[in-house]
Amino acid sequence: MKVCGVELKGNDAIICVMSKADGLYDIPHMRVPKISIADAGDAEQVKKFQFTFAKLLTDYHIDSVVIKGRALKGKFAGGPVGFKLEAAIQLIDDITVEIVSGTYVKSALAKSQVDIDFRDTGLKKFQETAFQTVFAYLENH
Repeated sequence: MKVCGVELKGNDAIICVMSKADGLYDIPHMRVPKISIADAGDAEQVKKFQFTFAKLLTDYHIDSVVIKGRALKGKFAGGPVGFKLEAAIQLIDDITVEIVSGTYVKSALAKSQVDIDFRDTGLKKFQETAFQTVFAYLENH
């Protein structure tokens, strides 16, 4: 199973793809670590973002997407652009999208018997939350 972990931050969908087979994890090299949108108020740019994200899923044969959810209100609430990007991803045809909470991720990481040092993954520092999200998801599935 190949899964794309996503953290939505500002105008960016930060991604990390990971697969798990026979207890082994694999993080393939991706052509882009994030997909951005310049103006979320422009419908054409939202469509372009959705097309680009869908193309990435197709090109890398990704089975599902897991997005780290954000609070709807309060101090750590997500911005309106993030929710728009989340909806654009959820509306991509023929892909399963799940939204998981930060609590879910922390719990799965704490229970995990596998210890992966993020510095050894070859990913960029800003991808760490997306990595943790997809890793936690795969640990529970």
